Amino acid sequence: MSTLPAVVADVASTAMTVLAADGRPVWSNAAARRLGVRPEELPLERIEPGGDAVELPWSAPDGSTRWIQACCHPLEHDGRPGRLYELRDVTDERVERELGRNYRWRLAHIEQLAKVGTWEWDIATDTVIWSDVLLQMFGYPPGTELDYPSYRELLHPEDVGLIEQTLATALGTGGPFSYTHRMYLADRTTLRVFECYGEVFTDPSGAPVRVLGTAHDITAMRRVQEELTHLAERDPLTDLPNRRALLARLDDLLAPSGVPSGALLLIDIDNFKDINDVHGHAVGDDVLRVLARLLVRHLPTGTVLGRLGGDEFAVVLPDAAAGDALAVAESLCNVAVRTPVPVAGGGLRVTLSIGAASVEPGDTRDAVLAHADLALYEAKNAGRNRARLYLPEQYRHAVQRVNVTTRVRTALDEQRMHLDAQPIIDLLSGEVVSHELLIRLRDGRQPPLSPVDFLPTVERDDLIGEIDRWVVATATSALAEPSAVAAGVCFDVNISARSMESPGFGDWVVERLRAVGVAPGRLGLEVTETAAITNVAAVRNLAGTLRDVGCRLSLDDFGAGFGSFAYLKHLPFSTVKIAGDFVRQADRGGADPVLIDAVVRAAHGLGMRTVAESVEHAGLVPALRGLGVDAGQGYHLGRPVPLDILLRRIRDERPTAPTVAVRHHDH
Repeated sequence: MSTLPAVVADVASTAMTVLAADGRPVWSNAAARRLGVRPEELPLERIEPGGDAVELPWSAPDGSTRWIQACCHPLEHDGRPGRLYELRDVTDERVERELGRNYRWRLAHIEQLAKVGTWEWDIATDTVIWSDVLLQMFGYPPGTELDYPSYRELLHPEDVGLIEQTLATALGTGGPFSYTHRMYLADRTTLRVFECYGEVFTDPSGAPVRVLGTAHDITAMRRVQEELTHLAERDPLTDLPNRRALLARLDDLLAPSGVPSGALLLIDIDNFKDINDVHGHAVGDDVLRVLARLLVRHLPTGTVLGRLGGDEFAVVLPDAAAGDALAVAESLCNVAVRTPVPVAGGGLRVTLSIGAASVEPGDTRDAVLAHADLALYEAKNAGRNRARLYLPEQYRHAVQRVNVTTRVRTALDEQRMHLDAQPIIDLLSGEVVSHELLIRLRDGRQPPLSPVDFLPTVERDDLIGEIDRWVVATATSALAEPSAVAAGVCFDVNISARSMESPGFGDWVVERLRAVGVAPGRLGLEVTETAAITNVAAVRNLAGTLRDVGCRLSLDDFGAGFGSFAYLKHLPFSTVKIAGDFVRQADRGGADPVLIDAVVRAAHGLGMRTVAESVEHAGLVPALRGLGVDAGQGYHLGRPVPLDILLRRIRDERPTAPTVAVRHHDH
């Protein structure tokens, strides 16, 4: 080399070395000497003159492996051919490149594992780069060129506006953003749901330069969420909206914005317990399902039918006036009674009781439910298989019922309930053969309440069961008194329909007699005719329990529903008490004596005794005696006296063979 080029080459930062044609080192510059690589330590013969640079491994003096990038230029030295090599240590660059390659590899695999794809939008060039994983999620092979217009065609038309508005807002404000959208895959058929997150990056002036984003396929997750929502808001048996969903719909009617409007129907299946008891719970479930489908078909458009629980349904009627709601309720009653429910062995007739309540300004959800429930109570009280509309007086009646029930319960707890005794007279001998005990409320409060005032109310409440047991307990305690035992006193206890239908009541009575040491034959129970013919099976079960141990069973108020003659032969009573409606005018001819004669003949023929109620004047005694009636009771034969006075007389006077009948109400 000439002196000037050699000087220039020596101060250059690039390492250079010259080899002769036979490979002998001829010259190296200072940079090559600082690099510390001797030409013979590198396989420079592999490098083609004028070709691409090649990276070669080199064992450095410290034992580490370094990478030297070398390129070769042909050179003539002193008239002889040679080669000039440029050498550069690229170890650090190679590490950086490897890290980059590893990063991209890890990122791709992380995307695959997380099922999340990434995309980058270069705003200056208006190009979008999609990761291979995201392209695969879209149904395309890796490396597919996908511009935004093509991508936009895949988006669900209803979601395009949301996406573009979100991106426009993010570009204007900078920072992160998110949205969820639907799109079709490359096959233009499969619809998927993607959840997207992204962030806008700006230059120093605040202008957006690029957008990075992620996309996650949440189709399966969304499907699970929808199924969970469905389960949370649907009744599993009928697939109707459940109580939660129905009440939420009712809340919509009561929303503070605007004037509340609409109505609520509460629907109860009449005697559903009997359906379950007689046909089984599987048939009961079928009834619920069939009714659900039937009612939905006959409801106006826009209404919501749901199941509150048990056999109770409800209908939310938006924008329905009170009269419209009642009309819908009556139509549902008619549809149900006309459409037998198909069950094994034939069709089952089912009736509905429905309460309707309109939504008024100021109403709360609980108020609307309470109003509809009061109307439902009125429908059931009126005989079932009908609809009733809520009226304000129903609320007043409900308050009165609650007050009466509370007052009776308080009196029972404070021992202010009492029993009065009315004699029952043998019509042939004129002797007292029994007494009937009449329940009295003497709590010192105003107004006074007679049994007619409070018994119909408590008979609809579980409280009647407590009263029945209190009367039985009071009667058996009196029977157990030594004077009553010595006098041979017997009691007959009139019980409510609820106690008669209670499976454990008969066993409790028997156990009570054993506990106080009273012979079962000294106690009898009375059941009203209405209760008996309503549930013949319950009467038979109770009679079986009581008569097996020697207790008596009497049928009270016989004739109140004169069709009951057909039931008399099936009911195991020892005594029939003839209703006062047939007794009061029996001495004046007409139909009453004929009917009484029929009852007496039927009862005697079945081995039962007869007692006439409401014997209020002297002329009835010979008339009833002539008709063969065994005994009678009424004000002419004897007025009621408190039970404790009767028991005192028994202790003091020891009357001849008295029998004491206990009941809950006057005639």
